[in-house]
Amino acid sequence: MEKTFKEFYSGKKVLVTGHTGFKGSWLSIWLKELGADVLGFSLPPPTEPNHFSLSHLQDKVQHVLGDIRDFKHVCEVYSAYQPQIIFHLAAQPIVRDSYEIPRETLETNIQGSVNILEAARLTPSVKAIIMITSDKCYENREQVWGYKEDDPMGGNDPYSASKGAAEIVIRSYIRSFFSHKEDIGVVSVRAGNVIGGGDWAKDRIVVDSIKALGDNKPIQVRNPMAIRPWQHVLEPLSGYLWLGARLKEDPKRFSGGWNFGPADSAAKCVSDLVKALIEEWKSGEWVDLSDKNDHKLHEAGWLRLSCDKAHFMLPWSAAMTFEENISFTVKWYKHFYEHNQSNLYQYSAHQIREYTALALQRGQMWAQ
Repeated sequence: MEKTFKEFYSGKKVLVTGHTGFKGSWLSIWLKELGADVLGFSLPPPTEPNHFSLSHLQDKVQHVLGDIRDFKHVCEVYSAYQPQIIFHLAAQPIVRDSYEIPRETLETNIQGSVNILEAARLTPSVKAIIMITSDKCYENREQVWGYKEDDPMGGNDPYSASKGAAEIVIRSYIRSFFSHKEDIGVVSVRAGNVIGGGDWAKDRIVVDSIKALGDNKPIQVRNPMAIRPWQHVLEPLSGYLWLGARLKEDPKRFSGGWNFGPADSAAKCVSDLVKALIEEWKSGEWVDLSDKNDHKLHEAGWLRLSCDKAHFMLPWSAAMTFEENISFTVKWYKHFYEHNQSNLYQYSAHQIREYTALALQRGQMWAQ
């Protein structure tokens, strides 16, 4: 690799779908800091408050409101902007919402993915496509070992089913339309249980915990024994960016599915996560509501990814410990509460630089 993504993204025309969301806004800030020409295409921010508005991203990137289910609009954006690199994050991302709006979830996550890929197929400027799905794309068998990239896709709930179906669509497009092209690479990337400052989505334990701590109320926990591999949002984003850069080097080798997750030591039950948040916040308490769930929706008790492919082929691995994930997250929200919700672009960019320095210290190739 001649250069890391520090140089690779500078001056590149990058389209980010879902840039108004949690992960999309962090990715857009990182790309902007790397010198990329960023165009965001998305619905309005899904929550209030939200990281996108607090960071004033609408003033820093090209900002287009639109729905990925609208194929005509997607094609118009591609035609006008002629992107070189696409990061597709736009989705209906909430499992519990998928029970309330299954049709919208399936249309957005499946047909939306088709539209992004089809428009890219028709746009010669596109050279790299990074499709962000979810760890819930796998058929979850509650196994203790991690799911590998070639394990079966599936899903009990509509959200998981939509992500598994999207993965099949992506694989089909790679094999049918992109595999014979020498100058374009397509990947699907999977990560789950991402935490970090700026997330206000409902039914997420860290978000609910921070709201409770900020209001001096007990944290209500509905599934304290569920184990998840927690990781800060910057961890998988570093993998996505690194993979996007490496696609340019060798599209055929790097195209396909990729998992990005933390070290095994970061897999903690929800009760441990909540206790760590309280300790970092320096105050608070939590209550167990697991017996008060009158209407229980399906929720996996254990889900872990094998990241051996990323470790050995990119190479990439998570840089932070579980405790550092918590620290980065709580510090962002503390800054939000203590600085009167001021422009948070600079503080988010500061955390990106701090994380990059930590990754460099721990030998991550992308941070060199």
